[in-house]
Amino acid sequence: MSGFSPEWLALREPADHASRAADIASEVSRCFSGRARLRVLDLGCGTGSNLRKTFELLPARQDWLLVDHDQTLLEAAARALTDWADSAEQAPGGVSLTKDGKSIAVRFRRLDLAKGLPAGLAAPDLVTASALFDLVSPEWMAAFARDVAGLGAAFYTVLTYDGRDAFTPPHPADERVIAAFAQHQKQDKGLGVAAGPAAAEALAQAFRAAGFKVSEGDSAWRLGPRDKELQRQLLAGVAAAVRETEKLGKAELASWLAFRQAQTKDPVASLVTGHRDTFARPQ
Repeated sequence: MSGFSPEWLALREPADHASRAADIASEVSRCFSGRARLRVLDLGCGTGSNLRKTFELLPARQDWLLVDHDQTLLEAAARALTDWADSAEQAPGGVSLTKDGKSIAVRFRRLDLAKGLPAGLAAPDLVTASALFDLVSPEWMAAFARDVAGLGAAFYTVLTYDGRDAFTPPHPADERVIAAFAQHQKQDKGLGVAAGPAAAEALAQAFRAAGFKVSEGDSAWRLGPRDKELQRQLLAGVAAAVRETEKLGKAELASWLAFRQAQTKDPVASLVTGHRDTFARPQ
């Protein structure tokens, strides 16, 4: 599966945290209220951003297993979480943290998810992820949902891309750029032909078929001038992806990108990138 740099993940983290669907987060919190301790499996953990926000919703004692295929990101996660915590101590296979009165034990494991969840995982109470499932195939999702059901766990994921992109002010090439980007998102990222913009709906269907009650909420990025650097890097990434599809001429794509990046300085311009959050509970 394609990797992401720690720098990009750090740049997007404030927008990720601010965009989460508050109603879904509240449902997750209510689900686990009254529990003394919770075991959490975080897939595609990157630098630990999902933990740094989700921990707020969970009980005072938490045990997290952070999984990623990229050892560099796992090492970056250990450093970032240590810096973020109120206190941190090294522990076997990970770190023991305290934050806002909560005790958080974190372990790290390098793992390729191409074949789904491996056998022998200690059964978690919650399986979670952030910005992962638009990179995987519907078939992978269906098998994954069955695996989570077999664990008897709940499932919470945030920021699944859903293709609801919009720009203000408009440009004549916007629709074709969005269509070409959606096509690029459906390439194989290492976990089957990716669902791309159809991922959120496919994920909900997979968990309903596996016997879960599913709730969904809007978590779109709504970016303005204060997010200028995030916008600029996002737009550059979109243009690079569209360039690979050859759906737009080089001059037209370059003109679109120049226009869009110039708009990041406009106080009334905006960029919306559609995401959805999903919470699934066993019935």
